Amino acid sequence: MNILIINGSPRETGRTTKVTRELHKSYQSSFLDLSELLLPIFTGDNYQYETEAVKMLIEKIDKADAILLATPEYHGAMSGALKNAFDFLNSAYFANKPVALVAVSGGGKGGINALNNLRTVTRALYANVLSKQLVLDPTDVMEQGILRKTAAEGIDELVNELILYTQVSKQILKAKQNV
Repeated sequence: MNILIINGSPRETGRTTKVTRELHKSYQSSFLDLSELLLPIFTGDNYQYETEAVKMLIEKIDKADAILLATPEYHGAMSGALKNAFDFLNSAYFANKPVALVAVSGGGKGGINALNNLRTVTRALYANVLSKQLVLDPTDVMEQGILRKTAAEGIDELVNELILYTQVSKQILKAKQNV
C-alpha cells in the first residue's frame, strides 16, 4: 500500500517539516516535501504542467493509494504552498482516495481552522477525507520532529484508520469492477 505523506509547510526548518520527515521514516511511506519542491505559483497556463516540479507532484499523488496531509496554520488556513499545490490538481487524482488530515500548530487554538480549510478543499477534489483528524501542538513535538508518546499514539491511530479505510475502499472498488 502506497501512503503518501505530504509536508504542506514551505519552511525547511518548520515544525511541520520536521514532523512529516520523522513520520516518513517511521512509516516508510512515500513523501512529498513542499519545503523542497519548488512549484511555480499556479496561473492555469498549460506550460506550467511541463515543469519537473509539477510533473513530480502529479505523479506522486496519482500513484498514492492514500494520503496523509500535514500543514501548519497560517492566518486561519492551510499554508499557501499546500493550496498552490492543490491548484495544479483536479478531482481525477483524488476521487475515491482516502485522505487523513494533520495540523501542526504554533500553539493556543491553532490548527482547527487549517483542518477545516483542508477538509473543504479536499472535499471539493472528491477525496474521501477521514472523520478523524489531529492537531499537534508545540508541546507534542520534541526536537527534530519526534513526537511525545500521546501524540505518537494519536498519529498511529490516525494512520491505522487510514490503512483500514484504504483496504476497505480497495475491496469496494474491486467488487464494483466485478459486477
